[in-house]
Amino acid sequence: MSDTQFDLIVIGAGPGGYVAAIRAAQLGLKTAVVEASHLGGICLNWGCIPTKALLAGAELAHQIQHAGQFGFQVSQVDFDMSQLVQHSRQVSAQLVQGIGHLLKKNNVTVFNAKAKFIAKEQLQLTDAEGKTQKLSAPHIIVATGAKAATLPQVPVDGEYVWSYKEALVPKALPKSLLVIGSGAIGSEFASLYQDLGCEVTLIDIAKQILPTEDAEVAQYVQKQFEQRGMKILTESVVNAVTVQDNQVTCEIEGANGVETQVFDRVLSAIGVRPNSSDLGLEALGIEFDRGFIKTDQWCKTNVVGVYAIGDVAGAPCLAHKASHEAILCVEKIAGVKHVHALDRTQIPGCIFTHPQVASIGLTEQKAKAEGYRIQVGKFPLSANGKALALGVAEGFVKTIINSETGELLGAHMVGHEVTEQIQGFAIAKHLEATDESLAEVIFPHPTLSEAMHESILASMQRAIHI
Repeated sequence: MSDTQFDLIVIGAGPGGYVAAIRAAQLGLKTAVVEASHLGGICLNWGCIPTKALLAGAELAHQIQHAGQFGFQVSQVDFDMSQLVQHSRQVSAQLVQGIGHLLKKNNVTVFNAKAKFIAKEQLQLTDAEGKTQKLSAPHIIVATGAKAATLPQVPVDGEYVWSYKEALVPKALPKSLLVIGSGAIGSEFASLYQDLGCEVTLIDIAKQILPTEDAEVAQYVQKQFEQRGMKILTESVVNAVTVQDNQVTCEIEGANGVETQVFDRVLSAIGVRPNSSDLGLEALGIEFDRGFIKTDQWCKTNVVGVYAIGDVAGAPCLAHKASHEAILCVEKIAGVKHVHALDRTQIPGCIFTHPQVASIGLTEQKAKAEGYRIQVGKFPLSANGKALALGVAEGFVKTIINSETGELLGAHMVGHEVTEQIQGFAIAKHLEATDESLAEVIFPHPTLSEAMHESILASMQRAIHI
């Protein structure tokens, strides 16, 4: 096999692409990965990782504000936004370097170039200098991810109107910020900037913030945001923005009609759209759904030998979903026995706001809409000893149980470090645990996770501590 012929080629080296390449190489396939910009994709460079590094700073700011609760008197705290940004960039750089090492260790050939299909099993690569070359493989996985969606009436200029990239590397902390879109990305940035001292307004066209989350959780988070001074505008839209005198004037339409508000900066965080164009897919006859590549349960497109994983293949646009698809797609290609297709009800979601939100499975509203007879269990962190000891007693755990079978249909958590605990419910769902079996699990004391156990007990009318 020549240097331009491979068993499998992956286009894109994000959390879907690089994982697919490594797993393919482990299974003995001669593998290449083509990346146009940087290893790790958006997640490691401009998404999941750097935002969490910044949010760690926001969490520290919140702790400093409440240090008096533990007997500490903190005064004259100086904050350097540039230092926090530098920390986030260093974390990203370290992880990107690590991915390069992993690809090399697994003998994956890396091409730094843009890729485009010129035939079903052929790609043309174009590097930054304009040089081209051709690669071929019987199996090609598209893992090109997604980019920020924009509103035509809110053009991003990178200085006054930001996308998530500018929000990750601000030159200075703005005094006021309007965040458009209250999904995971928008809410995380709103929470981050509010904790760092910015006056934040969060706006969404939906009836609630965090539109895909359980309504009770969303209402609780909104209340927490508002108690910290954030202004929330639901069922509202931004009709126009105008930059003038180093500020952004926004025309906002809501329940009270149209009004004008002025902000130092505006962040557009209305979601993402797939990077599915300019890949030559249309010429192959690949089928799309609103720009996302249509795939079956094994990540196959309608064209034999072409696959798609991660954000480019549709929601939920989550790094761990992309990585999981990468593994099952490659293992199916390699002929591994007993490969399981993706079950979307088993995908946990995490939102790193303050307080954090984590969920898996059906919301209470969705479960009722689908006709399930349910038992709902709820346990407040204010009744959890560890949460009280840490001074983080805001939040609750809510579980949705099928009253006929005992199946765990959904779990919804809001509070301190719930993103680290949701995996417990993910394991329970994967192993098909019932409320009866979960009730028998011995949870260690004192821990935050005891609230998970108590929530299950509450659904069975057996809660001990409430």
